[in-house]
Amino acid sequence: MTDVRSEDIDRTVEGQTVARNFVATVERLADHVALRWKEPDGSWAEWTFADYGDRVARAAAGFRAQGLGPTDRIVLMMSNCPEFHVLDMAALMCGATPISIYNSSSPDQVAYLVGHCRAKLGVVEDAGFLGRFTPVRDQLPDLKAIGLVRRDGDQGGGVAFDWDELLAHDPIGLAEAAAGGSPDDLATVIYTSGTTGPPKGVMLSHYNVCWTVESLRLAFGLSEFAGKRLVSYLPMAHIAERMTSHYQQATLGYEVSTCPVPGQVAAYAREVKPNVMFGVPRVWEKIHAGVMGALAAKPDDAAKFDEAVEAAKPLALELAWDNATDEQRQTWDFLDSVAFRGVREMLGLDQLDVAITGAAPIPPDLLAWFRAIGVPMSEIYGMSESSGPMTWTPHRIKPGTVGPAIPGCEVTVAEDGEVICRGGNVFLGYLDQPEKTAEAKDDEGWLHSGDIGEVDEDGYFRIVDRKKELIITAGGKNISPANLEAALKMVPLVGQACAIGDKRPFVSALVVLDPDTAPTWAQQHGIESTSLADLATNDEVVAAVEKGVTEVMAEFNNAERVKKVRLLGEEWQPDSEELTPTSKLKRRGIHAKYAAEIEALYS
Repeated sequence: MTDVRSEDIDRTVEGQTVARNFVATVERLADHVALRWKEPDGSWAEWTFADYGDRVARAAAGFRAQGLGPTDRIVLMMSNCPEFHVLDMAALMCGATPISIYNSSSPDQVAYLVGHCRAKLGVVEDAGFLGRFTPVRDQLPDLKAIGLVRRDGDQGGGVAFDWDELLAHDPIGLAEAAAGGSPDDLATVIYTSGTTGPPKGVMLSHYNVCWTVESLRLAFGLSEFAGKRLVSYLPMAHIAERMTSHYQQATLGYEVSTCPVPGQVAAYAREVKPNVMFGVPRVWEKIHAGVMGALAAKPDDAAKFDEAVEAAKPLALELAWDNATDEQRQTWDFLDSVAFRGVREMLGLDQLDVAITGAAPIPPDLLAWFRAIGVPMSEIYGMSESSGPMTWTPHRIKPGTVGPAIPGCEVTVAEDGEVICRGGNVFLGYLDQPEKTAEAKDDEGWLHSGDIGEVDEDGYFRIVDRKKELIITAGGKNISPANLEAALKMVPLVGQACAIGDKRPFVSALVVLDPDTAPTWAQQHGIESTSLADLATNDEVVAAVEKGVTEVMAEFNNAERVKKVRLLGEEWQPDSEELTPTSKLKRRGIHAKYAAEIEALYS
């Protein structure tokens, strides 16, 4: 797809908006299932696209009655549920801009985000989310009304309307509503996770969104998208989930099953059997750890499985590039039948067309492991400012790279090593921050990623690290912490890692024991307590981890290697002091929380 130019996609998406694409999809796929969710009793319920469209038309009428109109902004704070899709789309039908904020936002963060975007309306899922708005309501003069999706008793005078009241309105005409508006209008504002200061509001137009959906459609290389199943579980405030399960669905017609608790995605996948699945590396790491933990109970079976995986890794790559001989295909088919197929079926990953990892680096060997067992995994790279993707290919992959530029997007490495891109996916700018916009996007339209990268002869990019996160040791050596951390996570007992070493005499690391693997390992080695806190101080566990660290560090030169580690017995959770909502490391937070442990490594 490298011969696709930005102008080619421009012609395809000319005149498109998210709202118009949605109307076309509702008409084309009226009887197809659009949204599914679990009822409290565990049964599944669903809406067709016709049901979805009807609710959008009614909710839009309800929003209009609340005074929502063109250029207004509305904030949404809710878990992954079918109502989110309806309300976001209904706001677009009013010509307004829906903005999702992270569910974990504190009252102070709510005050900043809602105030910064000057939202006129807000809709929250339940009383718990409402409680984040109530303490700061007097700080938000632009916020005229708050609505509630799930009313549980009397929430007092702070709620202007609820879901039932919205849907009680007569439906507007969707085609007529969608006919208004322009591709240049603001489709959403995505707030960055704020790891390096206050969140910035990334402005994405309808053109940005529609252009990116078309580029991804070309990159997927699938003949049909309607009815493809996926699970929506990442925060809708994150561009990856918004682009995948909301914007792509509006145009391509996915069947989306909503998972309100991200930690349950593996269980949902077993039931849904998705055709497309996006996961941050931690999701895939936990799936891998679960498989290895289950196998660990039968050492002989585990050894045979590992042997089969190692034999299949090179075969899987040859198959991905259509270079496999008949003999190699037969060998992989045999390994699949005796070792892998049952594992994929158990995980619910046996019907995947595409499995995607992104938002943070994944260890190349882990990606190769999934490929080996028949999970068609590929790594994507991008940022909110590029409407999500910048580089990706789902098929001809190279573990350790993030693929070539997506169709129509120009991507290159600047003279200083920074990855930059240009295309219809590049954002309008940061909301009310022109100086920050000028830092990120130059006069020629190049988006500066802030990442250091390399590109090979085939146009495949490798991300070295964030420009601002490179470790510079006391000896002046520039080192990528992400590469070290990816290697450390290949030690079976290690689940998470953070490399330390800036202005230090050598590199060390904090490593978190894997909650799935470590207890099983302990039982096998006759260790009574299996609590992570106890295991982190157990001499036998410490020795095993240190041995593993020595082995995985062998590929690095002496100045780069992690020399000492400190084991931690408490898993880092998404949206915490240590991790962003999509499990990126918050290095500043980790350094502050574990200052004493870090100093002990160097004392």
